[in-house]
Amino acid sequence: MLVGLAPAAHGGNRTGRLFTGDPSGDFLFAALHRTGYASQPTSTAKDDGLVLTGLRMAAPVRCAPPANAPTPEERRTCGPYLARELALLEPAVVVVLGGFGWKAVLATLAEQGWDVPRPRPVFGHGAQVVLTRTGDDGRERSVTLLGCFHVSPHNTYTGRLTPTMLDAVLVRARELAARG
Repeated sequence: MLVGLAPAAHGGNRTGRLFTGDPSGDFLFAALHRTGYASQPTSTAKDDGLVLTGLRMAAPVRCAPPANAPTPEERRTCGPYLARELALLEPAVVVVLGGFGWKAVLATLAEQGWDVPRPRPVFGHGAQVVLTRTGDDGRERSVTLLGCFHVSPHNTYTGRLTPTMLDAVLVRARELAARG
């Protein structure tokens, strides 16, 4: 699973699919294609033929927030959607793009009974944390969170996030997911 921030006003909000039709998506889909998650290196529309394999994209906020800064009300309103996706999918690995998504995923998993340490793990590119919980069936489950700088132009145009850095996180996610 890959968690971002929210659909971009001129990307996912316009096209109906996260990261589709904007510069962030151009960077992300190229990496997803290089690492085997996407059938093609670009995505310009929700019906462009892109197929994701072994990956679901989600966001803690469901609409384009003003100035990329979700309000507390938007976070509260949209939070249950992310919670439901995490509960239904029970992913082994979650790649989290950016600090906002990192905090949202940790808070959601804590609410769902996952053992989230205090103080909460700090976001950073390459950060990795394993959370556990006991399921309703008595079996212990785990999920690994991998931090990655967000694929926004602010990070990619300045070199803060390079294709090599993103590819490394996505390859690591695949390796961890294969272990179960």
